[in-house]
Amino acid sequence: MPRIKLAYPKIPDSRAAPLEKCIAFEKYDGTNLHWVWEPELGWYAFGTRRNRFDLDDRGIAAFTEDHPELAQAPALFLDEFAAPLQSTLLSRPDFATREVTVFTEFLDPRSFAGRHNADDDKQLILFDVAIENQLLGPAQFLEDFGHLPVARVVYRGRFTGQFTSDVRAGKYAVAEGVICKGGTGSSLWMAKIKTDAYLARLKTAFADNWEQYWE
Repeated sequence: MPRIKLAYPKIPDSRAAPLEKCIAFEKYDGTNLHWVWEPELGWYAFGTRRNRFDLDDRGIAAFTEDHPELAQAPALFLDEFAAPLQSTLLSRPDFATREVTVFTEFLDPRSFAGRHNADDDKQLILFDVAIENQLLGPAQFLEDFGHLPVARVVYRGRFTGQFTSDVRAGKYAVAEGVICKGGTGSSLWMAKIKTDAYLARLKTAFADNWEQYWE
């Protein structure tokens, strides 16, 4: 299995989040996958947070062998995302000449703690884009890619302790939680908040090992 540096950063919990303006997106309970585009090669690579494969028949076969539960993901991406994403990238001079990595969540209606159900319909949801390894700020992400199936925005405003409490109490109708994002460029920050209901599910499913799936 081709190992790589962590493709997507680990997001901290909300304890150190600045009390600043942010956009909170729904956090989906699936598997984080990345897809890499370059102007001459097009979509040429993909993988999980820890491994990468060529986005061709041979690479997809290797990926499927290593991750059978994710086997539907490459076809979903190529059928539903590859062309509209490339069109968007080529329409922007600041994107069109640079390497771009997009991040999607792969899930089905009953996905839980990274586990998927073989018989359920799967989907991909776009939640981040990086240009030359620099993630876009949340406002720019929505401006440039919001016409695609992206993570649902559940809140816009100042990050506060009350917002954290409201998310945990289930006031935003999210199953797992939210990802708060603020700033842009080198000042970009992110924080995750999960619901009390999701915590209860983890404790029931994993007993003493629930913390490895928490924040």
